[in-house]
Amino acid sequence: MLETTIAAIRAADEAAMAAARELQGRLTKPAGSLGALEELSVRLAGLAGVCPPPLPEPAAVAIFAGDHGVHAQGVSPWPQEVTAQMIGNFLAGGAVVNAFARQAGASVTVVDVGVATPLSAEPAADPAADPAVLDPAVPRLVVASVRRGTRDLTMTAALTRDEALAAVQTGIRIADELIDAGAGILLTGDMGIGNTTPAAVLIAAFTGADPLDTTGRGTGVDDPTYAHKVAVVRAALARHTPDPADPLGVLAAVGGLEHAALAGLILGAAARRTPVLLDGVIAVSAALAAAAFAPAAVGAMVAGHRSAEPGATVALRHLGLDPLIDLGLRLGEGTGALLALPVVTGAVRVLHEVATFDSAGVAEK
Repeated sequence: MLETTIAAIRAADEAAMAAARELQGRLTKPAGSLGALEELSVRLAGLAGVCPPPLPEPAAVAIFAGDHGVHAQGVSPWPQEVTAQMIGNFLAGGAVVNAFARQAGASVTVVDVGVATPLSAEPAADPAADPAVLDPAVPRLVVASVRRGTRDLTMTAALTRDEALAAVQTGIRIADELIDAGAGILLTGDMGIGNTTPAAVLIAAFTGADPLDTTGRGTGVDDPTYAHKVAVVRAALARHTPDPADPLGVLAAVGGLEHAALAGLILGAAARRTPVLLDGVIAVSAALAAAAFAPAAVGAMVAGHRSAEPGATVALRHLGLDPLIDLGLRLGEGTGALLALPVVTGAVRVLHEVATFDSAGVAEK
């Protein structure tokens, strides 16, 4: 599945991008007056291969959840049980991501790809035939556990290559299911106590940046814990010396199951020429892996926001992506991506609905 998905990812359609730029120049507004929205509309036309591109709707949030062996190193003040407890909150509709999803009319799918606490879900119907898949009012749970949390990456590889591959392929499958059910844009979400530590290692591995620049305070650690967390990231890099030319190997050595699955979701969306709106530091660390698998996959990525986690800025710079909003967020779950969703929709709607100078009878300068 991974190889065929990568093979299906193509570069942006230059003709569609040229048509979008030309159309932007004829709309009833000064050239360039919509700033970054204009280039975003051009990128989305290139991804879709048509101008104007389809409106990015309905939207589907995929929250991948997993636990981490490195939690034993004291990198987070929160107990590991919170991962499963928050999944219960997602499914009950009580989390911030649920509130923002209801506001945006986006569906929420929670995927257990590696939670330490066993979860259960009702057998799923065919996603393509089940309207509840994209129902904003009905969060759903998909149980696709590869293993009950990763191993401690300071002691050994977090995952085997087969486990990392299984998680990546789970992400691809979820992308296909959501797009087959009608989603016009996918939004990344994550849940996993301790997952900013493997994210910091992944970003350092793929960009070559110093761990001090890729490691943040996560859910809010004090100065001694932060210094310890940076040391843990350095130790993991020294132990494994991950090779960025081998993205599956990097994910296996130092990644999390949700990071690997998110990489798969991004690849799956890119193969289907569907935009994927990235959330925070977990998502952009996964995006680095996706880009290492298939550089053209960057064409499907839209950076929703600039996370307060410093590694997110390092990763976005490496990917060449500019975030749409900057609100100092560091929650995860998909919250920043949901807040950025109207910006993406607006960028495309301009190409569909704004009159040209000729059609409106408006004189040009």
